[in-house]
Amino acid sequence: MSDHHRGPFGPSLPNRPITSRGFGPLVQLIRGAKPPYGLMALALVFSLVTTGASLVIPLFTKSLVDGFSLKSLDPGMLGLIVGAFVLQAAGGALAGYALYYAGLKVVASVRQRLWDQYLKLPVAVFDGKPAGDLASRMTNDTAVLQTLVGDQFPGFVTALLSSVVGVCFLFWLDWQMTLVMLTAIPLVFLVMIPLGRVRAKTAREIQGETARLSGILGQVLSEVRLVKASGAEAKERARGRSAVADLFRLGRREGKVQSVLSPIMGLVMMSLLVVIVGYGGLRISSGALTAGGLVAFILYLIQVIMPVTQIAQFFSQLQKARGATDSILELLNAPVEPHGRGEKPAPEPQAVSFDHVDFGYSADHPVLRDLSFTLEPGTVTAIVGPSGGGKTTIFSLLESFYQPTSGTIRWGDQDIGQLDLAAWRSLIGYVPQDSPLLAGTIRDNITYGLEREVSDAELKQAAEAAHTAGFIEALDDGYNTEVGERGVKLSGGQRQRLAIARALLRDPAILMLDEATASLDSASEAAVQAALATLMQGRTTLVIAHRLSTVVESDRILFLENGALTGSGTHHELIETHPLYRAFAQHQFRGNDILEPHGTRLGR
Repeated sequence: MSDHHRGPFGPSLPNRPITSRGFGPLVQLIRGAKPPYGLMALALVFSLVTTGASLVIPLFTKSLVDGFSLKSLDPGMLGLIVGAFVLQAAGGALAGYALYYAGLKVVASVRQRLWDQYLKLPVAVFDGKPAGDLASRMTNDTAVLQTLVGDQFPGFVTALLSSVVGVCFLFWLDWQMTLVMLTAIPLVFLVMIPLGRVRAKTAREIQGETARLSGILGQVLSEVRLVKASGAEAKERARGRSAVADLFRLGRREGKVQSVLSPIMGLVMMSLLVVIVGYGGLRISSGALTAGGLVAFILYLIQVIMPVTQIAQFFSQLQKARGATDSILELLNAPVEPHGRGEKPAPEPQAVSFDHVDFGYSADHPVLRDLSFTLEPGTVTAIVGPSGGGKTTIFSLLESFYQPTSGTIRWGDQDIGQLDLAAWRSLIGYVPQDSPLLAGTIRDNITYGLEREVSDAELKQAAEAAHTAGFIEALDDGYNTEVGERGVKLSGGQRQRLAIARALLRDPAILMLDEATASLDSASEAAVQAALATLMQGRTTLVIAHRLSTVVESDRILFLENGALTGSGTHHELIETHPLYRAFAQHQFRGNDILEPHGTRLGR
């Protein structure tokens, strides 16, 4: 099976993370974040000051040891040593903070870019990616990047400077002992390079498993009522435990590598110290080196070896960041909706026409086939037919959530695929069947998406028209009542009416109603139908209907079967000409007085 499926703007994201070669993508990501180069240059200056101060101290120590006596203690020399310590501490603190701040700026910029990108991605991407997985990219993957840039990089800069300059001083003090010391480096790399590769591979796998666990958490916790009502706790427990076990397995593998690396570094350091002290004693006995010189050499050796551990940690984190970068760039480089481009839609009422439209969510599963019809302004058109016929997909195409595989959808003479997306969608009011709400107040949800200020009077008028003002004003906090996550504090009917109020307030040119009154009682339904009838005047209205009783008075009814339009006309025309529609009507209106075309009752 292919790892891709083709979305409306090209292939959607692959199911597996892309593994890049080299560190070019990481550099690209950091450069794209526009780091504060001036601040980083200042931090580098502070690091140089810190390194210089730390490397002067062994020279002072050499002088003290070689000429040590109580009478030889020079207050000026002691003052210089204390000053060097203070300068080292102050420079290190300033350099560390400056680099940490620069790292935070980089990560904040990456997170802002990711968030902006999420809002521009086509719906097809969200169809194929769990919300928890996308959230993990924003939080976990960028946290790895923050650790690299904000924590490890400052130490790496200081450590690298200290090691390089320290080796130069070692050659100056005694080049022969320095060469002896450097013979250990190739041996260390022979062990560390393969271990580093294993750790890099493990780090990438951990990133993927962390994203999978986040996806499971997001899915289960957001639908916890469904989980409990379905008795699926055992299944979800097993799924979560499997993800946790995989993370544990990968973490154990990473721990094994780390447990080998740390002793190797300790062994190298102790072995070098033993060799240097022994060889240094020989050099002192031959007069080639003073005792103070050996002390200084050991201090420089420590300043060279100790940062090596920090450098190794930096490269380990660099490998983790490399895996995280692949996932982040995968999203940042994904095709986006063409916001801010295209012509403005004509503001006056226009006909909406589907011209030989084909569409499928994948190439081998077509949903709509050769669909052609026209919605005239000021008319109400209903779409009916068996479930799975593509009715909701028509709404998604009108919203430009997807683009037709072939054919054209027009607003008057304009192809909606060539229109400015924000301007086009502003013409549409959509009331879905499930009426989703966001956590926040009732006022927030009714006015959601509007860029203008909404007065209390205007808000109340919309609520009254949607037959929802009564229950809102009966609440203690009225329009400032919190609805809870996904509106769980409200009933289904209340959520439906809030969605209708939102559509009324939007004052759209096109109305799309997906059984907008399905969750209302009889009294509320009658009131809302009256409000919708007023709102529909002069507007193009498209209704998805499962109950024919709600659409018998529509100007036109489209009957959709398996993505194909098999009937079009009024209720009475379809009863006469469309056998399946007649069967639908007979089933739903059994026992009711719904007239057939020639004035007879539609009986059993």
